[in-house]
Amino acid sequence: MRNCNLKEVPAPAQKVIDPLTELLRNGARDLIKQAVEAELSAMLSEYTDLKLADGRQAVVRNGYLPERTIQTGIGDVAVKVPKVRDRSGSGIHFTSHLLPPYLRRTKSIEELIPWLYLKGLSTGDYSEALGSLLDEHAKGLSANTVSRLKSQWLDEHQNWQRQDLSQKRYMYWWADGIYSQVRMDDRLCLLVIIGVTEHGQKELVAVSDGFRESSASWEELLTSLRQRGLIHSPKLAAGDGALGFWNALSKVYPDTRHQRCWVHKTANILNKLPKSVQPKVKAALHEIWMASTRRDAYKAFDNTLELFTPKYPKAMECLSKDREELLAFYDFPAEHWIHIRTTNPIESAFATVRLRTKKSRNCGSRDSTLAMVFKLMESAQKRWIKIRGFNLLNLVVNNVKFEDGVQIVEQADRKAA
Repeated sequence: MRNCNLKEVPAPAQKVIDPLTELLRNGARDLIKQAVEAELSAMLSEYTDLKLADGRQAVVRNGYLPERTIQTGIGDVAVKVPKVRDRSGSGIHFTSHLLPPYLRRTKSIEELIPWLYLKGLSTGDYSEALGSLLDEHAKGLSANTVSRLKSQWLDEHQNWQRQDLSQKRYMYWWADGIYSQVRMDDRLCLLVIIGVTEHGQKELVAVSDGFRESSASWEELLTSLRQRGLIHSPKLAAGDGALGFWNALSKVYPDTRHQRCWVHKTANILNKLPKSVQPKVKAALHEIWMASTRRDAYKAFDNTLELFTPKYPKAMECLSKDREELLAFYDFPAEHWIHIRTTNPIESAFATVRLRTKKSRNCGSRDSTLAMVFKLMESAQKRWIKIRGFNLLNLVVNNVKFEDGVQIVEQADRKAA
């Protein structure tokens, strides 16, 4: 029997483990190619009239850049970006907005990395954790790669903290202090402010670290905002009962109205009550902040105090001491009440970012935690939508008065009408 030479046996074709994923990758490659070609065509059309002395086009196609891969949620996708040649010597070149020169992974992967870190995944475990998502290409996300990304995000945050704010104007602020435990029992407090622009868009205003939610920490942060050009006071700021923020706000932005968060206030009151009576008190508090007018709110306020003060004086004292600050929202458009009565925008943003202490013993260093939180908040900001009734903000800007959420028509305007 003739011996079989192994070198003569053809290698078996590589088996496609997941044909659907392969089909999606091929489709993505084709779509990206079409999109980049469309970008190139639009760019070339801009220079159609630019010609050489002999009548030839000055800007023409000139092959492709070397092929590279982009990490996506369906694995690596190979891409090739076309080049142009500028024969006029004007320095014209083509840069794809879809595939910028140094893009190596999609935004979804960029957002996944800090999210996993804050959920407790260590930098050395990324390759294994993302293996099922990125196949064998997850090896590119090594501990060193993730560490470099964290350093880059920290630099981005520092640059963001120095940006000019002279062109910014915020109508409303939500402020809160988010606590976390970092290495060596170092207590980290993240001071967070989210604002609403005069056009109704929510924006991240500040993410800074402090050792505690003190007046000094908040004053330092607010003073920094003013020094960077944010000279216009917000019309209203919503926050919890921590005195540090309110004391600092009164010094730096004294014209800003104070609105205590009803969610925090309710929780503080209920914590001072037996569980058996908590549902009744919670319903009574609901009657206050859901009243359609300030007068009705005052009435519900007084009824609650009268009913529960004899048995639960400490809880009712917690309610009564912030009476006016809890009802400040009545002087603003009713369409905005759902947004400004609480600090829910911050709570919602941090619902999935409640820091990795719940999954591990610590958060890493202060800088790492701050960089991760900033990056996630920056990503979340892209999905924030405008507040209800944002068209009414021009009235708020111009100090038009509202009573019980309705615009007050001045006497002169009534006579003219």
